[in-house]
Amino acid sequence: MNAKRDIRLDLEAQAPEELILLAERLEHERPVPSAAFRGELRRRLLAGDILRSRPARLRLLIAGYAGTGSLLLLAGAASAAGIGPLGA
Repeated sequence: MNAKRDIRLDLEAQAPEELILLAERLEHERPVPSAAFRGELRRRLLAGDILRSRPARLRLLIAGYAGTGSLLLLAGAASAAGIGPLGA
């Protein structure tokens, strides 16, 4: 199979020429992060800094979001049942 025509395996064998040109242009014009960014990212990943970058009160945040979500679900259920100011 020709490398130019090998865009995706699930495409039909006779892909339109415009599609092939677009795929080639997107491949050549794809933005690449700067070398400084890639180096810093590599150092952080190897050092394991990502695990230490948690918010100080992570469990409190999770509990707050879960409680708020539960209240919103309860308000939606009440509205669907016709109870409250939003009930029809």
